[in-house]
Amino acid sequence: MILRLRVSFPDRPGALGQVARVLGTLGADILQVTVLERETGRAVDDFIVSWPGGPDAATVRDRLAVVPGMRVEGVWPTRETPGAAPDYDLLRHVAADPSRAFPTLVDAVPDLVGAEWAVALASGEGGLVHRSWQAPAVLDEDGGLAGVKFGDLTPLRPAVLASGPYRLMSLPVPGAALHVVLARTEGPPFHRAEMDRANRVVEIVSIIAASA
Repeated sequence: MILRLRVSFPDRPGALGQVARVLGTLGADILQVTVLERETGRAVDDFIVSWPGGPDAATVRDRLAVVPGMRVEGVWPTRETPGAAPDYDLLRHVAADPSRAFPTLVDAVPDLVGAEWAVALASGEGGLVHRSWQAPAVLDEDGGLAGVKFGDLTPLRPAVLASGPYRLMSLPVPGAALHVVLARTEGPPFHRAEMDRANRVVEIVSIIAASA
């Protein structure tokens, strides 16, 4: 099983090594480490690990808790391939067929940030324009999901949101009267580093689409 593990720990020499040692004792093979934050004396890193028959999140938290200052913010399954460049692949497909720029974006952008699915919504009323194949079937044509109206959750600037079981990220598409909303039900809320990465890709896609 491939899992993503988000850990917050004191930003001091040797702390990352302590995390790696604890994960090793639990049988995890660390495939990739991504630095999300280094501020106010703390670090937040995402670990992609291979974990055959991996322990549950509570076990991971308990084992890491023995290290002073460690905090597990989330453990969840991921489709990510360590060492891959999904953002470059997405942009290559968009450049090859700009007429499908936004459907391609919606289908591929979840893999950039460990999201489960994405939708494109028309600005204003929030009508559904396109959805990735992973998006739940209960998503209706008005952009509603489990009592949530996405049209009410799409501000003019990128934002991280939460509603019910969903962690949401809302990204306006410049010049297209669209918003892209990404969601996941497992793991922590989207980090601002994830939001910044996805937003840069959305901006580049909008430039390619406008120039076609």
